[in-house]
Amino acid sequence: MTARTARQLADRYVDALADLNPLLGTALGVRPHDDRLPDLSPDGIAATDDLARSTLAELDALPESEDPLERRCARLLRNRLNSGLALSAAGENLRAVNNTFTPVHTVRQVFMLMPSATDEDWAVIARRMVNIPAAYDGYCAALAGGAARGQYAAPRQVDALAGQLDEWLGKGPAGSWFGSFVAAGPDSQRKALESAAQVATEAVVATRDFLRETYRPAAEGTPDAVGAERYARWAMQFTGADLDLDEAYSWAWGEFARIDGEMRAEAERALPGSTPAEAMRWLDAEGDAVEGVEEIRQRLQQMMDDAITTLDGTHFDLAEPIRRVEAMIAPAGSAAAPYYTRPAMDFSRPGRTWLPTLGRERFPLWDLVSTWYHEGVPGHHLQLAQWVHVAPQLSTYQTSIGSTSADTEGWALYAERLMDELGFLTGRGHRMGYLDAQQIRAVRVIIDIGMHLELEIPRDQPFHPGERWTPELGREFFGANTGRDPAFCDSELVRYLGIPGQAISYKLGERAWLAGRAQAERRQGANFDLKRWHMAALSMGSIGLADLTSELAAL
Repeated sequence: MTARTARQLADRYVDALADLNPLLGTALGVRPHDDRLPDLSPDGIAATDDLARSTLAELDALPESEDPLERRCARLLRNRLNSGLALSAAGENLRAVNNTFTPVHTVRQVFMLMPSATDEDWAVIARRMVNIPAAYDGYCAALAGGAARGQYAAPRQVDALAGQLDEWLGKGPAGSWFGSFVAAGPDSQRKALESAAQVATEAVVATRDFLRETYRPAAEGTPDAVGAERYARWAMQFTGADLDLDEAYSWAWGEFARIDGEMRAEAERALPGSTPAEAMRWLDAEGDAVEGVEEIRQRLQQMMDDAITTLDGTHFDLAEPIRRVEAMIAPAGSAAAPYYTRPAMDFSRPGRTWLPTLGRERFPLWDLVSTWYHEGVPGHHLQLAQWVHVAPQLSTYQTSIGSTSADTEGWALYAERLMDELGFLTGRGHRMGYLDAQQIRAVRVIIDIGMHLELEIPRDQPFHPGERWTPELGREFFGANTGRDPAFCDSELVRYLGIPGQAISYKLGERAWLAGRAQAERRQGANFDLKRWHMAALSMGSIGLADLTSELAAL
């Protein structure tokens, strides 16, 4: 069927992409019994690129619409498809090795999104798990294709991913992650599930061995820094804008100084006479904490439930399905940062927040409260669940795979600031945790741009003035300006080096959200209604950073 509008075309693209990539159908919750896995080989990548090119050709042939919803969707679709094709043409899909966003990660994660209520659900899980060797072989073939072009991921990324795969394989009687996962299945499917888990585990071993024994030696000498040209392509992918990186780098130094001043004042209140680093170490050791993994999961769940009860009707109007969100514990072998997974498009699977424990049993609260306002409520969950709610009025594309990190992460960082503005950060150290999170995001902009472009550290800064950024200096600067533990800092550094341009989307996105709200307030004056603005803003679907401030200002 020929699409007559941009939104029809965008949704037809989602359907066609779900045919090529069955993980998408599961993530959206629209194909619950699909047991396939995607073709991760160069042929699969080429098929996805062909779909993007044919969709762009159809989009170009559509008449320009006067409907603002259609224009917004068309602009988003064109930006996202062109950005993805630019990355693919540069071979980025052939060196997709990092500690967070690789096909290896998404294949494992899909099992946590699949229905598991019935025997038949578990039968689908077993059938899909058996397909993991072919999927991982395709991924290795893609890396080999990149190697044939002389394009490798840096050794640091290979070591990190191989180390994660070691964790997936497990030790002792607990066995591999896949073995532990299927242990929850019904007895009627026990034999099939255990056999499938063994097949999947063997595929993890083969992938790890390929990374270590074949790929890693050949990748030796590949630099961590990607350079200005590659970085600009990745920044476009994560923000939806052609950024002035020099301006962003300079602006982030100003934000760093501003937040540092606030942190010093907050440290004095928390522990008189202390520096921010000393105050955060004290809060880690002496502040309020929760003992036990299940206990912290329950605490985070209660925090989100309480936030929904308090905010609904006062600062937001929440549809009933949005009021359900689940706190989860992330599986072993995840990166260190918490994350969120979206609800299914029919809300059959709720939105979920995920806490990596990193082997801990004690969880200080000072730095978790603001984080769960970011990941859960009113952060990612309110925005992304609201998108699902309004998808019938927009398009599935605008409210799912068309999203830009600058929009979603910008909102989540704005949500942390909103909770501070509304007076929710009253517990001991909670505001220090919020400021630490803000400072981390400012530091990310500085070191992500600085390391990849190998920029000079300003000569008026006390930290290695006039030197060029290196990963070692980035790690030192990050560790000196956060209250997080060394394992978190190490994981984050690998993440920034392996996923260029993503780390800057948080703070730059928040800047756009704040500017849009400020302009709307000035324009409307006494008539400005914050709750109405929030709901209108959360109901627009995805917007690229190039348009985000102006669209928000017009609400």
